[in-house]
Amino acid sequence: MHAWEAIDGALDFIEEHLQEDISTEALAQSAGLSPFYFQRLFKRLTGRPVLEYVKMRRLAMAASVLADREKRILDVAVEYGFSSHAAFTRAFKEAYGISPEEYRKDWPMLNTCDKPELSMRYQLVDEGVPLIAGDIVLEIERRRLAVPEAYLGMETAVEMKRQVPAGESTGIDVPGQLWKSFHEKKPSVDGLAPDGPEMGMSHMADPEAGTFLYFAGALAEGDAEAAGMEVNTKSKAAEASTLVKRELPVGEYLVCRIEAETFEKLVTIALDQAGKYLFGTWLPAHGLTTLPFSAEKYYRSNESDLYMEVWVMPLPLQD
Repeated sequence: MHAWEAIDGALDFIEEHLQEDISTEALAQSAGLSPFYFQRLFKRLTGRPVLEYVKMRRLAMAASVLADREKRILDVAVEYGFSSHAAFTRAFKEAYGISPEEYRKDWPMLNTCDKPELSMRYQLVDEGVPLIAGDIVLEIERRRLAVPEAYLGMETAVEMKRQVPAGESTGIDVPGQLWKSFHEKKPSVDGLAPDGPEMGMSHMADPEAGTFLYFAGALAEGDAEAAGMEVNTKSKAAEASTLVKRELPVGEYLVCRIEAETFEKLVTIALDQAGKYLFGTWLPAHGLTTLPFSAEKYYRSNESDLYMEVWVMPLPLQD
């Protein structure tokens, strides 16, 4: 057994017993490791100490259960191992920046700590060969875009430390909130292609400010500016109600196609895991990096064939 497989088994055990007492010693014993080496290996592979990881997974599950308004917050807290309403509120606010009451009132989208898919780090697939890991399927291939694609949407600045990488820095999901705002506005937007894809774009990073711009929008039909919309094309964060036009430019791309069982899982857990695999494993192993830009294309015209694609422009690593 490889060392990562022992930790992967411990992660499965944690998922099955989140509502029970979990000790480091018991996990180490199940993995066949001493507590000392188990804790070191666990933190190395997950990025968190054992008990902190357990707490963050409990908070993630508790956040999903809070959607049931029939359950009292205290009952949710006790169900996931918190000794009191106050202890749960304190931990929830430290993780997400808001209290459980505030979360239940406004339902903002959250970056939560998801169970990592460790096997993906140790599997290297060729271009055009699907990789199946956990509940997702991904495939990487090269494509050339010969004609630019125009999208209409909304844009905002995002703090890098709060969003990258997703799941490791928990809190309000700013891109997710932008998508909510765009979907509320989308029915009233003219000039969008019927059943066309939607696109999320991360670009124009500002290292000094510690931010990047995130765009959320949908494919425009023909010339977006000729569609009669007031479009702002300036290279800065737009006001929440202002539409902006962005283009997926002509060029050579690496495209990572991702499939999952549900759209919710596709745009959260699957996207996070695929991004870590693409940028943390696949690209470095092939001596590649990318331009400081990435696009996520979402396809929802057929509910029985849910998938998305991550588009990046590759560069040799030495450049």
